[in-house]
Amino acid sequence: MISQATIDTVFETARVEEVIGDFVQLKRAGSNYKGLSPFSDERSPSFMVSPVKQIWKDFSSGKGGNAVAFLMEHEHFTYPEAIRYLAKKYNIEIEETEQTNEEKANLDARESMYLVSEFAKNYFHSTLLKSEEGKAIGLSYFKERGFTNETIEKFSLGYSPETWDAFTKEALGKGYQLEFLESTGLTIPKEDRPFDRFKGRVMFPIQSMSGRTLGFGGRILTNDKKAAKYLNSPESAIYHKSKVLYGIFQAKQAIAKLNNCYLVEGYTDVIQFHQSGIENVVASSGTALTPDQIRLINRLTKNITVLFDGDAAGLRASIRGIDLILEEGMNVKVCTFPDGDDPDSFAKKTSYEDLVLYLENNAKDFIQFKASLLMNEAKDDPIKKADLIRDMVQSIAKIPDRIQREIYIQECSRIMDISEQVLLSTLAQLSQKDIAEVEKKAKKEQKSFEVVKNDTPQSLEKVDILYRLERKIIEILLLYGNKAEEFEDTFLKTNEEGEVVTVTEKKELKVFQRIYLSLQEDEVELANPLFRGIYNDLINHYLQNENFSLEHYLMHLPADYAQEVTDILMEDEKLVMHNWEGQNIFPKTKKDTIAQNVNETILTLRWYLVGSIIEELKNSISSDADNTESLSMIMDYNTLTNAFSKKLGRVMSRFN
Repeated sequence: MISQATIDTVFETARVEEVIGDFVQLKRAGSNYKGLSPFSDERSPSFMVSPVKQIWKDFSSGKGGNAVAFLMEHEHFTYPEAIRYLAKKYNIEIEETEQTNEEKANLDARESMYLVSEFAKNYFHSTLLKSEEGKAIGLSYFKERGFTNETIEKFSLGYSPETWDAFTKEALGKGYQLEFLESTGLTIPKEDRPFDRFKGRVMFPIQSMSGRTLGFGGRILTNDKKAAKYLNSPESAIYHKSKVLYGIFQAKQAIAKLNNCYLVEGYTDVIQFHQSGIENVVASSGTALTPDQIRLINRLTKNITVLFDGDAAGLRASIRGIDLILEEGMNVKVCTFPDGDDPDSFAKKTSYEDLVLYLENNAKDFIQFKASLLMNEAKDDPIKKADLIRDMVQSIAKIPDRIQREIYIQECSRIMDISEQVLLSTLAQLSQKDIAEVEKKAKKEQKSFEVVKNDTPQSLEKVDILYRLERKIIEILLLYGNKAEEFEDTFLKTNEEGEVVTVTEKKELKVFQRIYLSLQEDEVELANPLFRGIYNDLINHYLQNENFSLEHYLMHLPADYAQEVTDILMEDEKLVMHNWEGQNIFPKTKKDTIAQNVNETILTLRWYLVGSIIEELKNSISSDADNTESLSMIMDYNTLTNAFSKKLGRVMSRFN
């Protein structure tokens, strides 16, 4: 079990913008950062990170929290896993306390599968480098491919012995359960003797964006025609091949930094490019490209360059993948290599400078690529040429952005020597349903910020003023609770001459003291159970701790409180999403008038509560009873609400 001292050190050291920046491409937005939501499919940023508050908020999904909460949501880490990940990232030594039997038993099946996979990665890697068989067969193969020791280490390449159950016996001997060896696909069950799935293969660990081992790819080195050349881990609770990309862990920072991702097909393509100095490259691992894989790249960049070898048949089949990329609203280029070369072989024999130059000079826009590829097939056949044009327009129709579609129509017109009007007519003739779906998908993320017009009175919802006021109180306590402010109170007092006069008194208090004393004086308890719980927790925290750290406070909050607190703290960041300042509109910040903000909130709460009492008194009036007392009380309370309105400097309406 991780010690509390280690946890505290991790929270004090970790920076939320750095942690999230490993997974999401963030751009500066004032004092914050914004990016595309990693939890939903969107094209306009609704994901906000606050370095000052050390929290994040995803306005599209409603999720939010600190750095640990992000790792738990995004990577599905348990709390201890998230702490260990951050400790490793920031080189913090982990202090352990002894686990109880109950704590050990609480490790779930998913975590056990991760542990088994991590053990397997280390075992295969160690076997490659240290065993005679591993060095003679596996290491020799990698050296023949031109991989250096540094590259082998970087990708944790390994070797699985030829013996039927070498790995399984080793894992069982180390205490790993057969159940999880089988569920990860590392071991194939057999009644009398379970055996290794990857025996006699060089191993390529497949990692998540955070570096967790999800599965493996294994290449056989013999000429056994009955055995598959490459063998992947089967689908499991932790490995879904359609949702992972080989090399994403090693490439993520370079992709975000260079704002481009090279997409290749195989493991060795990725590794050889890295060794050549180009690190922003990932592979679909031999599977057909999927929307989930594209969205994984979309978290880091909007630009993909697909790298193909010179095989014409393979190129033709890969066009479908390009259309998928376009559908996701991304920019795509295509680069092919000379006949007989693939990304691996070409990178191996080409210097870094020449490789970079080749990619820059030969990366074509998808329209140019598709035209050059298919025109050879069409040649002088007008029917085939018409089919080609229709095919290209269908690709353009998948682009969500209308302006981009228009530009590509113009480009297609130029390349194919056909009028734009004909192309636009062809575009219009395509299935309206398909185009509508694309546009609907492109606008999906805007729903959070749209104003929906509805003329029916029934659609208007009454504003819950009490909810807003109580939420406001929590917000003020979180942001300014420990800040000392000068508060002004006005009250009536009888002077020495017996006259009633108005007296103004100023007193310096901390904001939390002012709120606490005011609510105590009025004997007010927050009505919303969640706000009441957070309020009591906050006040106790302030009373017990002289210094208040928002990061430290969030660290110890229960999950239900933490989610609501994050929502409150990031509420104002929606303003940044709209880029008001870019339009010369500068919203006034609360910190400019903290004392005024506190006083107005308390006064408004008092006004609301008194108003509620008035409503109750009005409802109690009966034509069959003496209502003198009730009417008198209503007049007194109305006088009080008028005084509140005067102090607030505005006319107060019950439903404003």
